[in-house]
Amino acid sequence: MWIKPFIFTLSLLPLAEVLWRLVNDNLGPDPARTLALETGIWGLYFLLMTLAVTPLRRLSGWSPINRIRRMLGLFSLFYASCHLFIYLAFILVWNFAEFATELAERPYILAGFTAWVLMLPLGITSTHGMIKRLGKKWKKLHRTIYFIAPIVILHFVWLSKTIERPALYGILLAVLLLFRLLPTTGKSVWALITHRVSKHFH
Repeated sequence: MWIKPFIFTLSLLPLAEVLWRLVNDNLGPDPARTLALETGIWGLYFLLMTLAVTPLRRLSGWSPINRIRRMLGLFSLFYASCHLFIYLAFILVWNFAEFATELAERPYILAGFTAWVLMLPLGITSTHGMIKRLGKKWKKLHRTIYFIAPIVILHFVWLSKTIERPALYGILLAVLLLFRLLPTTGKSVWALITHRVSKHFH
């Protein structure tokens, strides 16, 4: 189906864009920190997009959207891993003693690294083989995304100099999580609304 290669290509565009800016020396006075910030933000974006799949399916009734959820989750891990790699390689220059100090002294570093460590098993177990092997345990493991996402938001809140943007992402995350508490009916929300409207006018 066309949707998977299309979404895959779109998902690589943020990386291509930031690398193009790097090649053209257009990342500001501190390219390493800009790269770390950009990849981290996109990790958060893809995490939110992953959580938005189920609400969008329930609103629209378009079930094929489920096919891209795993890909979006893997891209979230991919950009988060790029974020961590850039921080370790170009900011700390692989100084793990300093990294340990940062973990102990800077809560936002601890939150971000914790989120990445928790995301890693989700990426490793995303294959069809692991889904079959884990069975019901697979769903339990992947539900930890609901715990990971607030940690990522917290990482961004502590890292940011202003609260407006992190607050916006926090509100969006809360809406996506609360949406899952709504009872399911087997029909899309849009179908229920149109049915009610049609019934009212007839």
